[in-house]
Amino acid sequence: MSEARTPAEIEAEIVRRRQELAETLDELAVRVHPKTIADGVKARAASAVDRTAGRAYVAVNHALSDVRDRFTDEEGRPRAARIVPVALVAVGVAGLLVVSSRRRRR
Repeated sequence: MSEARTPAEIEAEIVRRRQELAETLDELAVRVHPKTIADGVKARAASAVDRTAGRAYVAVNHALSDVRDRFTDEEGRPRAARIVPVALVAVGVAGLLVVSSRRRRR
C-alpha cells in the first residue's frame, strides 16, 4: 500500500496542479486568440508563395540554361549554325506581322 500523505503534501500537490492548469489555460488562450490564428495563416501563405516562387525561379533558370546550352558551345561562344536560322525565322515572323498590320489598316 502507498504511504499516507500529510495535509501539507496534499496542499502542495493541489497548488502545483493549479499552477500547471493555469499555465495550460494560458497557453490555450494564446493558441486560440484571433491574432495568433491570423499570424499563423499569414505565415503559411507566405511560405506557400515562397515555395511557388522558388519553384518558378528554378524552372526559368533551367529553361534559360537549356537555351544557352543550345546556342553556345562548351567555351561559351555563339553557335552561328543554330543562331542564324532562328534569327531568320524571327525576322520573317516580324515581317509578316508588319505586313498583316498594314493590310488591316487599309
